[in-house]
Amino acid sequence: MAERKNKLTLVVLSGDLDKVMASYIIATGAAAAGMEVVMFFTFWGLKAIQRDGVFTGKGLFGKMLGVMNRGGLNAIGPSRLNMGGMGRWMFKLMMKQKGVTQLPELRQAAIDLGVQMLPCQMSMDVMEITRDHFIPEAAEPVGVATMLEHASESSIQFFI
Repeated sequence: MAERKNKLTLVVLSGDLDKVMASYIIATGAAAAGMEVVMFFTFWGLKAIQRDGVFTGKGLFGKMLGVMNRGGLNAIGPSRLNMGGMGRWMFKLMMKQKGVTQLPELRQAAIDLGVQMLPCQMSMDVMEITRDHFIPEAAEPVGVATMLEHASESSIQFFI
C-alpha cells in the first residue's frame, strides 16, 4: 500500500445541486488548507465539469440522455424538491440572499486552488460524452484504476 499523503480523493457520483455544492465546498476547503485534492467525476457527477448548454450523445439512447441530462452547473437541480426546476431557482435565490458562494464560483475557486478534476472514461463511453463537452480545466479522462491509485495514497477519501 502506498504511503498516505496530505491528500483528499473525492468521488463525485451525483449530479444534484446540493451534492455537487458539498463536493466543491469540501474540495476547496481542503485545497485552501494545503491538501492535494483530486476529484473523480463519474456518471451523473460528470455534469459538474460539463460546459453549460451542451447536448451529448451520438446514438438514439445517447441523445435521449443528453436531452434529459443537459449538463452544466446552471442546469442542475437539488436532489429533493426540484419541482420541475422551481426548486433550482428557489435554492439559487436563497443562497444568493444569504451570501452563499454560487456553484460556478466554487468550481472556479477549485480550479484556482489547483484541484485536479478527473472525468471517468467508462461513464463517458456509456453516456456518449466526449472530452470537448467539458470545461477546459478538466483533466484527460481516466479509469477507475487511476482513481484507486489516488485514493490509496490519500489520507481522506469521500464518495458523494
